[in-house]
Amino acid sequence: MNTIIYMVRHGESPKVEGNERTRGLTEKGKTDAKRITELLKHEGIDVFFSSPYSRAIMTLEELAQTAGKQIQLHEDLRELTFSNDDKITSDKELYPLVSKMFSNRAAVSPGGESAIGCQTRAVAVLKEILTKNRGQRIAIGTHGAVMTLIMEHFDSSYDFDFLMRTSKPDVYRMEFKDDELIKVERLWK
Repeated sequence: MNTIIYMVRHGESPKVEGNERTRGLTEKGKTDAKRITELLKHEGIDVFFSSPYSRAIMTLEELAQTAGKQIQLHEDLRELTFSNDDKITSDKELYPLVSKMFSNRAAVSPGGESAIGCQTRAVAVLKEILTKNRGQRIAIGTHGAVMTLIMEHFDSSYDFDFLMRTSKPDVYRMEFKDDELIKVERLWK
């Protein structure tokens, strides 16, 4: 039996309060989280994992409650780290930085991490999840860059251009046979 991963990119989040770890969801983000619950509630999800960032947890929270499950937080599912103080970075600053990091995987912003470092830690978590939950349906609350870097590990067509076409939220169904990715389907419309 194959393992199904539902990559759930968090909903829209305000960039005016808190820091990268604590900022939640906008009203649209909260409404979209309810739409994710409706979209996935009949998928029979067995296990829930998430980045420890509030916006990722909040996007999955109602779905996990509906399934009667707890969300397991995993630090290494956090977003690509852009600075050591988790300060909010404006989109105007962020997207050129992410573009640079995707073109030069070793590039590191001051106090941040490289794309290759982020990919290495996040893929290691995914492989652990696949090994421990073989044959199950698993939802992962995640972020755009992390999701793209994980998917790219298995298929190089998931690159910066793919990231820029994703939405907040977004949902991708990834089917694995053991550790091999055999199919990806976008579920969010």
